[in-house]
Amino acid sequence: MTDPSPWWDPDVYADRRPFLAARGRVLKALRDWSAGQGFVEVETPILQVSPGNETHLHAFATELVTPGGEQSPLYLHTSPEFACKKLLAAGEAKIFTFARVFRNRERGPLHHPEFTMLEWYRAGEPYESLMDDCAALLAEAAKAAGTTRWQFNARAADPFAEPERLTVAEAFQRHAGIDLMAALPAGQPDTAALAAAARAKGIRVADDDTWSDVFSRIVSERIEPNLGIGRPTLLTEYPICEAALARPAADPRVAERFELYVCGVELANGFGELTNAAEQRRRFETWMDEKEKRYGERYPLDEDFLQALATMPQASGIALGFDRLAMLASGATRIEQVLWAPVVSGS
Repeated sequence: MTDPSPWWDPDVYADRRPFLAARGRVLKALRDWSAGQGFVEVETPILQVSPGNETHLHAFATELVTPGGEQSPLYLHTSPEFACKKLLAAGEAKIFTFARVFRNRERGPLHHPEFTMLEWYRAGEPYESLMDDCAALLAEAAKAAGTTRWQFNARAADPFAEPERLTVAEAFQRHAGIDLMAALPAGQPDTAALAAAARAKGIRVADDDTWSDVFSRIVSERIEPNLGIGRPTLLTEYPICEAALARPAADPRVAERFELYVCGVELANGFGELTNAAEQRRRFETWMDEKEKRYGERYPLDEDFLQALATMPQASGIALGFDRLAMLASGATRIEQVLWAPVVSGS
């Protein structure tokens, strides 16, 4: 068995070149649209004191050495979110960034350890504004790529169609036959109730699974494959315990969080941003306790971020996986087809 040719092999590269050209056109279209809407493009540092504090996010660690030889740990960011929110606290109102971000333990047709994330924020605006943005950006991407029908894994969608808006509870009932809210009495996760409901529908549940584990398995096995078929889907009103940095919605059991799906592929994750610094600290500490229990490590909190959060205006923000969008728009089937120079494993 021969090893596959490297990405820079002329024949391999020639096969990828049309996808990369489409990526460039989509990038320009989204940048032009954002500027035309009055957004300011910003740049954020990759090196951070904390890479993010969600349980299942895994970062790359490094070390800062001063000219005097003092050492301190730093991380490659998993998102530009902390820096963007500091800019909101500083007075910016509408910002966007195309950020290179890094996530360890992630590689596959839709995952790459280094990728590009488009994030944008609207101060003083409801998170529904971001849903309208998503519909506009999908259309811009399709026009730039010269496509009217997107397909991935035999699932197809019209990127110009008005997105369907579906709550998480509605999706659980429609696609899994599970009453999600019955497992959230008074907003408190009932692991036994959700596990029992999942088992009754033939979904595997381990004895030590948390509520979040069961929720995620139901979503990945029964919900996601059915989203964004025919037209994009905006999956809204996530349970409050599944919304890391979002504020509560009118129904306090759920949060102002939504995700955008096209052809069964998750493209974006949007929030009405939490600005309660004490609550954010509590959530971070809870997730780091769980991370230490599961993976034997924890990341520090960004105290500067928590201080800025206390003065940040009400805002909405969203992160969109640009490489995945480029995949769908160009017709690529793997994320590495739309990356100019994929990360090469040392093994």
